[in-house]
Amino acid sequence: MEKHFKDIRAILPPPHFHMVGDGFRVHNFFPSEPKIGLDGMSPFFLMDYGSKWNVPPSDIPKGVGVHPHRGFETVTIAYHGRVAHHDSAGNSGVIYEGDVQWMTAGAGVLHKEYHEKEFSRKGGVFQMVQLWVNLPSKFKMTPAKYQAIENKNMAQFSSGDGKSSVEIIAGEYNGLKGPAFTFSPVNLFNAKLSAGAKTEFSFRKEFNTGMLVIEGELKINNSKTAPEDNFILFGHDGDDIIIEAVKDSIVLVLSGEPLREPISSYGPFVMNTQAEIKQAYDDYYNGKFGYLED
Repeated sequence: MEKHFKDIRAILPPPHFHMVGDGFRVHNFFPSEPKIGLDGMSPFFLMDYGSKWNVPPSDIPKGVGVHPHRGFETVTIAYHGRVAHHDSAGNSGVIYEGDVQWMTAGAGVLHKEYHEKEFSRKGGVFQMVQLWVNLPSKFKMTPAKYQAIENKNMAQFSSGDGKSSVEIIAGEYNGLKGPAFTFSPVNLFNAKLSAGAKTEFSFRKEFNTGMLVIEGELKINNSKTAPEDNFILFGHDGDDIIIEAVKDSIVLVLSGEPLREPISSYGPFVMNTQAEIKQAYDDYYNGKFGYLED
């Protein structure tokens, strides 16, 4: 069957980094990148990419103190390093290398994130991605919940020659379904390719689709090349994507059905109207997000 390749709208280098708290050095690919904006990757609202960074040892773990969220989900994907987290819904744990934390803020939650104590004490290479996945308006006030997705529980597809594999975090790939529950159609994969290996994907035309080169270098659709730490933004012509590893590579693949709803965001809240943003702040200041010790 003839391939109808998705058009490549842009290959974006990482923007200049900024610090989130005192422990996370990130490049924000969206919504700050003008080619993407607030809804160009909907339902994905935000991508903060912590590229490889050698964290110095510290007896006091660094990170982000207690802060609120409402109206969306945070998805933290660990490649190097470990993060400890706690929230006001009573959830706590450690995100280890290869694992994913999928937190539904929904109606409201307080949480905090720090380098895990032992990792902080020793220091080392740190590399992570955090996504904010917007919730449809009818689910924005859903109760907060948490999904701890360990690598061993992800669906895994391997090529016959063993030179490429795909970890399915959410959605479906080649008949295999990921463990994450989502409130709208979302595909989220980690593809790992040896040099020279190829992998194919197919997503519906209307889905917003992108890829982040975590390691290595990729050739996309037999044409353009994307180096490490670059984000590939696809358009809506065609369904198919083929990637070839120029060198051993890891790529984060994300594709989802756009929500096509108004977006009103401010600070830690993503809602549909300014009135809902004001209500979120009122509820936060009135203690309706629960309690979490800093």
